[in-house]
Amino acid sequence: MKPSGMGLASFRKIVVPCCLAIPVLYGLLLIPDAEAPPAKGASKKPFLWNQDAFWSSLENEFRGVRLSGCEALAARLNNSFSRLGKLLEEIALEPVDPASSKLDQIETELFQLAPCVAACEKRLDEYIELSRRLRMEIKRQSQHWDMNSVAARKRIYRLLYGSRAAMEEVILQASPANVPALVAGHAEPSATPFTNALGVALHSGDVLVSRGGAATSALIARGNDYPGNFSHIALVHVHEISRTPSVIEAHIEEGVTIRSWQVYLADKKLRIMLLRLRNDLPQMKADPMLPHKAAAFAVHEARRRHIPYDFEMNCDDPGKLFCSEVASAAYRRQDIHLWTGVSHISSPGIASWLAAFGVKHFETQEPSDLEYDPQLQVVAEWRNPETLFKDHADNAVIDAMLEGADKGERLDYPGPLLPLARLAKAYSIVLNLFGGVGPIPEGMSATAALRNKSFSRKHAALNGRLLELAAEFKKQSGYTASYWELVRLAQQAKLEIESRP
Repeated sequence: MKPSGMGLASFRKIVVPCCLAIPVLYGLLLIPDAEAPPAKGASKKPFLWNQDAFWSSLENEFRGVRLSGCEALAARLNNSFSRLGKLLEEIALEPVDPASSKLDQIETELFQLAPCVAACEKRLDEYIELSRRLRMEIKRQSQHWDMNSVAARKRIYRLLYGSRAAMEEVILQASPANVPALVAGHAEPSATPFTNALGVALHSGDVLVSRGGAATSALIARGNDYPGNFSHIALVHVHEISRTPSVIEAHIEEGVTIRSWQVYLADKKLRIMLLRLRNDLPQMKADPMLPHKAAAFAVHEARRRHIPYDFEMNCDDPGKLFCSEVASAAYRRQDIHLWTGVSHISSPGIASWLAAFGVKHFETQEPSDLEYDPQLQVVAEWRNPETLFKDHADNAVIDAMLEGADKGERLDYPGPLLPLARLAKAYSIVLNLFGGVGPIPEGMSATAALRNKSFSRKHAALNGRLLELAAEFKKQSGYTASYWELVRLAQQAKLEIESRP
């Protein structure tokens, strides 16, 4: 009996060609993208501490004093706190050049004090306050520095990033109950609408700098000439009448969006820092509502048009925006140019990895570097010990992986999945045309999406093994592994996993 309405011969004429076409189509979709020329990076020199012996001496010092108790360390702690306090008072009296020997003294004293405070955690609040004073003073001093000069960039990085690193090493040795979630900064006055959130006044036009929990967040934070702690920028808007806060930010999945404060906080954050424009800037004296106008413009643009995510990281193209551009583009309209010191990504290995994700501009605006802009004050910073350790572990894994990038390791992806990824990309394009969000973000290629998945899986595997090694270290030594120890353990984890058959 023949199929209804169709002869067997006709049926074969349709089905057989279709069956033959499937492997042909699969084969065509397997053809890899054309090889891009090697990314050259920004042609600068990445910062290197080159102080491994010093870090080891600090850890040895901590091992020696950690069981001493506060009474045995009291005189030493008092003298160190006194010396640092006097040094800060001295530099507060006059402008200080980035090359000042007093700044060298402050840096060394701050690091050398850390092991003793870690062994006497009742002095933790005092150490945090000292670090806060240092940050405020260096931010003030940097107002007359050339932030595009190598000397100024190195100095502000060493002191601001370095003091945070030292403080967090101490925090991670302390009992969680004794660690403050909020570290207040400078309560910079503002005339813009505000609301109270997380223990501080949140003003319209404030900038939120945060660290996400994804592997790519760690890559963004560390993949910089000055490796940092932050991966994301968002702009605060507070409604003039209702005082309702909202957050304007760019996400790779959706582009620029407006989210409620609650939704912003619900998105995984390992740390958050709040920045505010100085009120003594000439533009601010002329118009104290300038930050609110910048935030209102960002809201207006996000509602007026769809703004895709800028994977190229081109901070001069307002048609597409990555997270940093949301803030810089809004403020540029008000004649405020954020990122006084331009960010650079110079390492060929890091540049090639970022290029594999779509980055084309390596002189750009990295989230971590906004803290060093003298136009902005640090108002507050939030962290807790649990997410802080995850932040450090994620960073250590990335640092170990990026060592491989500098040795020529490539970001691979499972080639047989490329046809499926390209079909998913085609489906995503259709959804994007109708305002939807597909499985592969707008502006990201199918190949880049596969690389992203592969990179994240590798990071997760290394991170899992690192956490095991860190737990073993703590059991054997009796204390939490320092960051440099985490990097060493991450290197060990990488060797173990790569040597598996």
